[in-house]
Amino acid sequence: MTLWVDEDFRREMGFTTPRMSDFFAIEGEVFREPAGSNRRTLRFECGGRGYFLKLHWGVGWREIFKNLLSLKAPVLGARNEWQAIQRLTELGVETMQLVAYGEAGMNPATRRSFVVTRELESTISLEDYCADWVREPPPAPVKWVLIDRVAEMTAALHATGMNHRDLYICHFLLQQPWLGPDESLHLHLIDLHRMQFRDRVPRRWLVKDLAALYFSALHIGLTRRDLYRFIRQYAGGRLRDELRNNAALWRQVSDRAWHLQDTKPVVAEVPPRG
Repeated sequence: MTLWVDEDFRREMGFTTPRMSDFFAIEGEVFREPAGSNRRTLRFECGGRGYFLKLHWGVGWREIFKNLLSLKAPVLGARNEWQAIQRLTELGVETMQLVAYGEAGMNPATRRSFVVTRELESTISLEDYCADWVREPPPAPVKWVLIDRVAEMTAALHATGMNHRDLYICHFLLQQPWLGPDESLHLHLIDLHRMQFRDRVPRRWLVKDLAALYFSALHIGLTRRDLYRFIRQYAGGRLRDELRNNAALWRQVSDRAWHLQDTKPVVAEVPPRG
């Protein structure tokens, strides 16, 4: 069995000797409980602070085999999420604050696990923050700072063998208030339960992450120059060199993003729209 609880959180909850059962007994507002998934996400408060608790009861062998037959890696519990939080924190990529996690059981089909994170208060997703950019474009420096930060965070993941699998702009939470480039920017990456860890990210998963980002930003008014800026920042080098050396990668990213949109690009140039 694995069980870790932050000392401050332990005192707030009044746990003298925390047990797995203590966390499975916590009640709160249920935020998500997919049908037949054997997992639940709920919000609760303690000591005047909000927390999110994600509980897993094991997915069962049927679900495991279903995923494997579909060539998908099954999410077997909360371990993926707490390991992702730990690794992102080590990288300096802002994410959720971990306060407790646990796992019990050897059988992957029935293993129980949980993770508790502190609520990210006063945040807005980039999807909502950028929603009016087409009608009311932001000051260019605001847009550039956000593009650079998203590119840096994504590059940090991929450079260390991690891929997100759901890397849409709605999963980047911007701390509020933020008045622009002259102020410190805090951007948090969330929804980490499907993250994968390897020594090196395979090409198909790089494409999936990058295409998801592009797809989710198709209609927020980004220009061709903005997209080139992302590529340059992501690659950490000269744009011309990156497009020459990795043109096929970026063409795949573009094609996949527009496929998700059920729209084919007019030209094969990288990126095709702007």
